[in-house]
Amino acid sequence: MTNKKAKGKRAKTRSLFRRRVGDKTTVNEIIKPVKVGDVVQININSSKHEGLPPKRFQGKTGKVIRFQGKAPVVELKDINMTKQTITHKVHLKPLKQIQKGGKK
Repeated sequence: MTNKKAKGKRAKTRSLFRRRVGDKTTVNEIIKPVKVGDVVQININSSKHEGLPPKRFQGKTGKVIRFQGKAPVVELKDINMTKQTITHKVHLKPLKQIQKGGKK
């Protein structure tokens, strides 16, 4: 008899969610400031299970459009569709905006 194929949220994520040894979640990561309009990258933190976005959004870039409770709602482009995901702040990495035009 063979084993059944895993079909859960974290199926086939052994290397996708891997973290370095000693890489712990800090309080600063949990309470980091995220505002509406910020451009963020989704980096899933495997040690924090709540507010886990779908695994296909790992590494995608999106924009915070609103908050639902304390969790930011991120709008991102997936192939040719615009999708929204509700995630915990731990799974988001703020990106710095590059201003156009340069120095004058």
